[in-house]
Amino acid sequence: MDLITTTEALSAACSRLSQHPFVTVDTEFLRETTYYPKLCLIQMAGPDPADAFLIDPLAEGISLEPFMALMSNKGVVKVFHSARQDLEIVWNLGGIVPEPLFDTQVAAMVCGYGDSVSYEQLVNDLAKAKVDKSSRFTDWSRRPLTDAQLTYALSDVTHLVKVYEALMAQLEKNGRLNWLGEEMSILTSPETYQADPDNAWRRLAGRLRKPKEIAVLMEIAAWREREAQSRDVPRGRILKDDALIDVATSAPRSVEALGRLRSIPNGFERSRTGGDILEAVERGIARDPATIPMPERSRGRGNTGAVVDLLKVLLKAVAEQEGVAPKIVATVEELEAIAENDNADVPSLHGWRRALFGEKALALKNGQLGLVLERGRVKLRTID
Repeated sequence: MDLITTTEALSAACSRLSQHPFVTVDTEFLRETTYYPKLCLIQMAGPDPADAFLIDPLAEGISLEPFMALMSNKGVVKVFHSARQDLEIVWNLGGIVPEPLFDTQVAAMVCGYGDSVSYEQLVNDLAKAKVDKSSRFTDWSRRPLTDAQLTYALSDVTHLVKVYEALMAQLEKNGRLNWLGEEMSILTSPETYQADPDNAWRRLAGRLRKPKEIAVLMEIAAWREREAQSRDVPRGRILKDDALIDVATSAPRSVEALGRLRSIPNGFERSRTGGDILEAVERGIARDPATIPMPERSRGRGNTGAVVDLLKVLLKAVAEQEGVAPKIVATVEELEAIAENDNADVPSLHGWRRALFGEKALALKNGQLGLVLERGRVKLRTID
């Protein structure tokens, strides 16, 4: 379990792994005190038990170029579990997204293991092993790493080999391998990891209802995001979410008005940052309310609540019948969109999701399909 600490050793390890059809990958990182995650450890393994490696990205003088080259190698499938944060790290460091990609959490949902199935459950069910979680929340930036940390870290990728092989066998057996395509295309899109400050407002917009409030939120959220990125600190270190909402709803236009907000720390309003906030408020107020993109939840869904409730029951019934997690078939937002519009441009009305669920949803909505109870289970019935 020696740590790889040199570029030469990393190059040799990546060369060996590149000979395999797939490689399992995991990372350990910290982001409590930074905006961007700080990579502390990389774990990789191949189907050969001898090919399991731990890489120290904090080692002096080490270059991660061999690792990035392996991540870019189109001839090797990169296997992660719940890949998004790991992929964000690779993108931030190397400007690439590993391809081709296989996310075992998504694959497990397709195989009927429920929404957001845990790595521990999959290891228990498919690898017939137990995960020692005692080192999970340790400080991965401290050196030297303990034997317990190294053992835990390596097991993450060695168990993942068996999980991947078992899920692949299930997907090939039930003909659902192509179902992963759409999800993987989202995960491998660079746009997924490009934190655009101009879109930062969307995460909080559901708490507001007026165009003027949204307009101010757009400006102060973008300002906060740029500040956090430039300083490499968490957003909350700049200004907490509740303070952003307070500023958006009250739109203070003076130092005194800003200082009266309970969520603003004492004296903050007279700092340079306080001035930046007031300038952002003015930019928001100057926006044309007619051009403000109101969030979906703020628009409401009219009188479609009962239809949405029926679609939820249908989704659960179809998911149970087909052995697939409901979350990967359709979201609540998609059900709301379908209830409102037969031609809604949502994933559940395209591709395999439409064949599995979308057509049934439209049939139910239009009175061509019914739901009945048989021995305590929901069944579908065609209505003539």
